[in-house]
Amino acid sequence: MSDRTLRRRQAAFAAGLATLALAMGTSAGPAGAAPAGELDYIAVGDSYTAGTGAGAATKPAGTTCWQSSPGYVGDVDKTGRVSLVVNAACHGALLFSGDDPLQKQISVETQLTGLVAAQKLNPSTGIVTITAGANDAGVSQVLGACAAYGVEVCAGAVASSEGGMSQVGEALAYIYGQIHAAAPSAKVAVLGYPRLFEPADGNPYFSADEQRLINQATDKLNAAIATAVSNANAFGANAQFVDVTARFAGHAVNSADPWIAYDGGNPLADSNFHPTPTGHRAYATAVMSEVKPGTLAR
Repeated sequence: MSDRTLRRRQAAFAAGLATLALAMGTSAGPAGAAPAGELDYIAVGDSYTAGTGAGAATKPAGTTCWQSSPGYVGDVDKTGRVSLVVNAACHGALLFSGDDPLQKQISVETQLTGLVAAQKLNPSTGIVTITAGANDAGVSQVLGACAAYGVEVCAGAVASSEGGMSQVGEALAYIYGQIHAAAPSAKVAVLGYPRLFEPADGNPYFSADEQRLINQATDKLNAAIATAVSNANAFGANAQFVDVTARFAGHAVNSADPWIAYDGGNPLADSNFHPTPTGHRAYATAVMSEVKPGTLAR
């Protein structure tokens, strides 16, 4: 995506959200307000927030999104500190609709627009969690190249992915800002991604060098996400980056106790390289211990 295209898309998205907000009016009551003492909770983003890896994939009624449960969003909801209004995340979601020519999943942009139109993302929202950016950084292409073509092609795919991360970061900062514009009281919890591999252990599809390259790309993506949070906060976005790298240390693919799903007999399984139920619980723990929803103002 060129810088000009990104700016054009951002301007159109911002105008659309502003129009929706004006159309809804400030007097409209929030949809499904949380009980006293609990925060209205919205989740958006990609497959990690959609729960992939936690169970069988289904399409919730009235959506075209693939989701699985119980993912980390459901685990956070069970704490009693929040009241989940909706999880709008979709497996495979990109940031902007125009980046998915097949329109396979609802983009984060469209998720937010729909939530504002339905008055679910609003000034009463207390917390929003989001995972996004990996699909835009080309994670599937990197994994495919590394699995099929050897370390030199893998290195080229990683370099290409890393070369586009500044644009991904710019787009993410914009998305965080738009969440804040629609829900100015909400804490925006931006969750990172775990390293996928324990390179010291063998894998029939990925050499140790390829595993290290993929982990390197994950680190670069997390750095871009953290920078995007800082840039958005310079304009008051009230976002917080939640790094899960340390929590998943020793629990990647190839480890003795993996928290990341991987079926070597079916390398194309959608659940591959996503948190297991235990991994999703680790994400929920990260949200609860680092964002501390119970301490946020109601």
